[in-house]
Amino acid sequence: MSESLITFLGIYFLSLFKFIAGPVLGSAAGYGVLGSIMVTVGGMMTSVFLFTLIGSKFKKFLKLRFDKEKPIFSKKNRTLVKVWKKYGEVGIAIITPLVLTPIGGTLIMVSFGAKKRHIYLNMLLSSLFWATVFCLSIDQILQIPFFSNLLG
Repeated sequence: MSESLITFLGIYFLSLFKFIAGPVLGSAAGYGVLGSIMVTVGGMMTSVFLFTLIGSKFKKFLKLRFDKEKPIFSKKNRTLVKVWKKYGEVGIAIITPLVLTPIGGTLIMVSFGAKKRHIYLNMLLSSLFWATVFCLSIDQILQIPFFSNLLG
């Protein structure tokens, strides 16, 4: 395998789990803005597709495996329910790249019973928006002489 393919697959794989890894590592690997956006969105949407399809089964598995006597109404759960009630699927999709992981956001949407096509559309739009914002921001930050000198 060539080095560029291994780099691409590494960034893609990390974007499956953590959204911000795509723009940061894409820029570090020398990808342009469009290349970084594509690898980031591709990684996030792959995990969205996988966990939408197996989300309810995965949730049952985790519940059986890690079921502890935890309170159902924790502060975190109450916050997610408030976001869901106030903003719905769009709200969860918007905060997924910022606060949640692509897997976490998808499992939350599956848990609340969102339709698969709505999950796909909302997560795609959210990932395109945030990937563009992050990639352009990182590109602009690296244009500042202090940071360009710092990185060599």
